[in-house]
Amino acid sequence: MDNPLIGYRGLPPFEAIRPAHAEPALDKVLAQNRATITALLTEDSNHPTWEHTLFPIEEINDNLNRSWSPIGHLHSVADNDELRKVYEACLPKLTAYLTEMGQNEALYAAYKSVAQSAEYAQLGIAERKIIDNALRDFRLSGIELGAQGKDRFKALKQSLSRLQTQFEENLLDATDGWNRRVHDERALAGLPDSARKLAAHKAQQQGQQGWLLTLEAPSYLPVLMYADDRELRFEMYQAYVTRASEHGPNAGQWDNTEVMSEILSSRQELARLVGFHDFAQYSLETKMASSAEQVLEFISDLARRCKPIAVREFGELERYAREHLGLSCLEAWDVAYCSEKLRQEHFQLSQEELRPYFPVPRVLLGLFEVVRRLYGLMIQEVPGVSSWHPDVRFFQIQDESGEIRGQFYVDLYARAKKRGGAWMDQCLARRRGRDELQIPVAYLNCNFSPPLGQDPALLTHDEVITLFHEFGHGLHHMLTRADYPSVAGLNGVAWDAVELPSQFMENFCWEPGVLGLISGHCRNGERLPEALLRRLRAAKNFQSGLKMVRQLEFALFDMRLHMGDEAMDGEAIQALLDQVRKEVAVVPVPSFNRFQNGFSHIFAGGYAAGYYSYKWAEVLSADVFSRFEEKGVLDRTIGEEFLSSILEPGGTREPMEQFIEFRGREPSVEPLLRHTGMLVETH
Repeated sequence: MDNPLIGYRGLPPFEAIRPAHAEPALDKVLAQNRATITALLTEDSNHPTWEHTLFPIEEINDNLNRSWSPIGHLHSVADNDELRKVYEACLPKLTAYLTEMGQNEALYAAYKSVAQSAEYAQLGIAERKIIDNALRDFRLSGIELGAQGKDRFKALKQSLSRLQTQFEENLLDATDGWNRRVHDERALAGLPDSARKLAAHKAQQQGQQGWLLTLEAPSYLPVLMYADDRELRFEMYQAYVTRASEHGPNAGQWDNTEVMSEILSSRQELARLVGFHDFAQYSLETKMASSAEQVLEFISDLARRCKPIAVREFGELERYAREHLGLSCLEAWDVAYCSEKLRQEHFQLSQEELRPYFPVPRVLLGLFEVVRRLYGLMIQEVPGVSSWHPDVRFFQIQDESGEIRGQFYVDLYARAKKRGGAWMDQCLARRRGRDELQIPVAYLNCNFSPPLGQDPALLTHDEVITLFHEFGHGLHHMLTRADYPSVAGLNGVAWDAVELPSQFMENFCWEPGVLGLISGHCRNGERLPEALLRRLRAAKNFQSGLKMVRQLEFALFDMRLHMGDEAMDGEAIQALLDQVRKEVAVVPVPSFNRFQNGFSHIFAGGYAAGYYSYKWAEVLSADVFSRFEEKGVLDRTIGEEFLSSILEPGGTREPMEQFIEFRGREPSVEPLLRHTGMLVETH
């Protein structure tokens, strides 16, 4: 049987891929890679060089990505029992291989030999950065450990791989494992038509009458924001914040409590094994921040500036809830609802009022026009490309000379068996081989409400911001000029700088000139009216203090969770979160809230001891955008400087060096405070 995951050219043949293909393909590629590395190290054992020894390793690593990337992606967007079983069988093999390469002493010696040779000085900046990163990563992989230590390191990596996958799968199952059937439409009072139609559509898909509410974002969020029925808000809030925990309607069924404890224990032991005091210190080796103390000071400084504003905002919300909505006690499941009511009173604006002006086709065309004006790049849809779902679309980016710079899949809508949230992932990395150039390809994924009937999908302005954010990641990946996968695009970039291009793109969603490009009423094409635009911009910083302290709560919890060497069981994790909330949070939460059990960014993603990166990079992105504000937000000259200084180098240069080249100085926090309306209150 031909295996579509082995040796394919161009894009992954998704329609031909079956779960049964995954493990044989992985086995074959891993065996080929091991044989190639052995041959390279044997042949060049005395005089390893970049060209004959290290360059081929870039190629075989990319071959592994080509075979594995489609499987990892399908596990996120089209999960099923068969695929999950195969994925879980493959993951230990992949983890073992990566750990084995990280502890391969002959391979380490080859990189070290080239780094110490006369050839090193003659290499380009990308090649030297690859070598430097590799030597650092060998150390982080336990290359200097003895045999017993290496075995333990491997066991810990295997354990973490399994546990992190289990965490994500528990959360997915818990999200899919709850729904609420509504028989009487009066229970949906206050919900916008879009949310009601989606609930009716969900019920029809299940062969049911009435309406079906789920914990997917397009269903859950409108209930919390608009449902007049307080009991319904409570029911859905409780189900959502107790997912994968010992509380709530599915208490204990997919409980992540013990999984979290084991993840933290394994991380701490792994960090100590290779010479670090704790996992926070270990994690920061690949980031801009120099120490956990620097990160804590960064968080504390922002908290000092914005918490008084958040306290004032919450006090205003409590007064409004008491005086206008008759709520003597503002509970967590009331906050979004009351905030939306207050926003409407202050600004005569709701997200639902904006939704008809942001149909997906119009938003995409406007987004692509922003890219054209900034960088001179054209984006066109390519029909007939094999994908994993009928909703998926495929595009390519072309420059003015006709060169294809990148390609990307767009998968925008929520559905069962698709992980929540929004993310960009790498399908193919840019790689210049000996005979050809591999074009970078990205996956862009969101969880918006799908189109219903003949109408296009309609986005809230918040969702437009999410789309711009993920597309910023995509541009970082696709527009790189680095020719080696390990430093192309986001690869090799310090983790706390990765969010710079994505958060930079969010700023355009508030600019009048850009809003004119991305808006067009779904019925008549009318752009966002001037009066509505003014109200939207006036509401930009509504409750910005509350939003800021919420992100700081997550960042502080994450960093402290990974500092020190004490064992953390479920009770200790909860106690730490409670303490963090006392310090920086403003909105009280009920005792049954188990936010941590669904905090996949740090327990299943790449943000462990790195969640602060969102705010760290937002300082950088706000400062970068302030230069566009000085010259014109769609200024082509500045856009091309951003392209050459920030996007194209990928991971070949240090982020601070790139930032200073573009901005002419080191970062300032003032643009972020100005953009969020908090500059005036800095004490």
